[in-house]
Amino acid sequence: MSNGLLIQYIVIGLVVAASALVAFRKLAPQLTSRWLAAAAIRLSRSDSRLMKELGRRLQPSQGTGDCSDGCSTCGACGPKPPAAAKGDAMPLHFRPRDR
Repeated sequence: MSNGLLIQYIVIGLVVAASALVAFRKLAPQLTSRWLAAAAIRLSRSDSRLMKELGRRLQPSQGTGDCSDGCSTCGACGPKPPAAAKGDAMPLHFRPRDR
């Protein structure tokens, strides 16, 4: 196997792994949050300063219940769509097909 082909396989593998991680975090956010918290605790107990810093960065953010923290767990934050008034309904117009 040539070096170029090996590098190509490594890059494709990294892209697939990153895509799977993003999809998994979107589909199971509570599970990935627990896993990140467990990894952060293990790393923060390490003697290495680098590992402690990595553990601090991996720690998932916790929702404080305040709308300014941006957790988006309750769905109450952000702009609300305008409510339609009674007179704002748009009627449907059906037309015969052109033949």
